[in-house]
Amino acid sequence: MSAIRLLVLGAVRQHGRAHGYQVRNDLEYWGAHEWSNAKPGSIYHALKQLAKQGLLRAHEIAPSTAGGPPRTEYEMTEQGTEQYLALLRESLTMYDQRPDILTAALGLMVDLPREEVVGLLKERVRRIEEWRTSVTEYYTPEDGPEQLGHIGEIMNYWVHSADTGADWTRSLIARVEGGAYTFAGEGDPFVGVLADGEENPYATGTRHAEDDR
Repeated sequence: MSAIRLLVLGAVRQHGRAHGYQVRNDLEYWGAHEWSNAKPGSIYHALKQLAKQGLLRAHEIAPSTAGGPPRTEYEMTEQGTEQYLALLRESLTMYDQRPDILTAALGLMVDLPREEVVGLLKERVRRIEEWRTSVTEYYTPEDGPEQLGHIGEIMNYWVHSADTGADWTRSLIARVEGGAYTFAGEGDPFVGVLADGEENPYATGTRHAEDDR
């Protein structure tokens, strides 16, 4: 799974209707360019591909009186919403060594109901424990990495990451069950997007003509 797909759909959904520069600005605001493949080129490519696949609806807006190319705005289709929520659920439950998919899901988890998120996170813990059991059939953590030579450090890192990931997920479950954050159906959620024209303090560069696409 690619995190960029989930991120772009989530950003468009939060705006209701957004152009490419807004999506790029939001993802930079979330720091996604640091921990995922959400770079400008991949964001614009993802928007176009999602529109081709019927997950986004593209609207071409007339250029401003000051000139410049027409701007394309995107909004989620019903099919896009279904896939977005399916990707979000999958991303919260799957266990993967790459951090970008879980990180993307954490930034968007409040789009789901609280009880469902708790259930998905508990499933994530179960999968981590299942994965750990399968690994330790061949590697005994208590005997240390030396049992497999220096290659054992790979196994040691994986097991340590799994244990840390499970502990962290349990702490998140406790926070969510304790009432942290505002989830779907509970009221006005935290606003994690920038208004059109709002300056982004984390922007990586100067806006170019391509940003109007």
